[in-house]
Amino acid sequence: MRKKFGLGVLFIFAMVVGFGGTSALAGVTAKLTSAPNVPPAIKRGADTVVINLEAKEYVGELAKGVKYGFWSFGGTVPGPMARLRVGDSIEFHLSNAKSNTQPHNIDIHAVNGPGGGAAFTTVDPGKEKVFTFKAKAAGLFIYHCAAGAIVDHISNGMYGLVLVEPEGGLPKVDKEFYVMQSEFFASDPENGVAAFDIQKGLDEHPTHVVFNGNATGLQGGNALKAKVGDTIRIFFGNIGPNSISSFHIIGEIFDKVYTEGGFGGAVGKNIQTTLVPSAGATAVEFKVDAPGTYALVDHSIYRVAKGAIGHLVVEGAENPKVIRQGK
Repeated sequence: MRKKFGLGVLFIFAMVVGFGGTSALAGVTAKLTSAPNVPPAIKRGADTVVINLEAKEYVGELAKGVKYGFWSFGGTVPGPMARLRVGDSIEFHLSNAKSNTQPHNIDIHAVNGPGGGAAFTTVDPGKEKVFTFKAKAAGLFIYHCAAGAIVDHISNGMYGLVLVEPEGGLPKVDKEFYVMQSEFFASDPENGVAAFDIQKGLDEHPTHVVFNGNATGLQGGNALKAKVGDTIRIFFGNIGPNSISSFHIIGEIFDKVYTEGGFGGAVGKNIQTTLVPSAGATAVEFKVDAPGTYALVDHSIYRVAKGAIGHLVVEGAENPKVIRQGK
């Protein structure tokens, strides 16, 4: 009888605290996606959500023939995108890879509190920090590292987007994409690898201005893809760290612009180009009426020469009522 009682207590205890140290009361684990992919729309009520994110330093390609020493969240630049809903309680776990050389933390612009979470998350290599916050406002928010010399961490690639959906979610669309613009201030390579050049940053002279962490991040096999008739939503962030983006798609007009990433306020309509401040974001929606290749650009046009151009490839039937050659 005593043996049966002991097994019952063990089972109840396991259900409460969870096996392997994971709390059964922790709610749901957030699905994180790498750009240009977006997590699926939320179909639940407010909950407790666990986010696990790791800071990783690595060498990767910035442009053709240019290797760069990136600092990142999740091993990608930009870092993964998270999708929450207003009212969620978020249990945020930030770990710092043991192989890293720097302490890191995170400032999430969706957080109300000291440093946007940075005050609680500065973590040394091989360690983890946890903090909890309430998602009080719906919107599209930047997150970035704010440890030590903050310019080093941002300029090297430590940023991403968090979407907090309003109650009831966002209107359904056919395609959603995650795009982020950033400037890099690359030094001359040492041992084949470029690094952050602080003087170029101070002079505000970026060597590269790119989408999704690479001069070809939205080109070739990385181009966005859609079909004629699709309604598309792009979640667009601009980390800067210095410049405002003049986001434009050549051959399209934005049917809706959620200015500076806010949901619930006025929505801009029939917008040709929208300004996105440094460390800001926006969401744009549009319907594609004709097939072809559309260019996403920062219309501060000399930045295109530095890499601020990507492609949306649309397939489908021609639409001569909308556009055609000749009369």
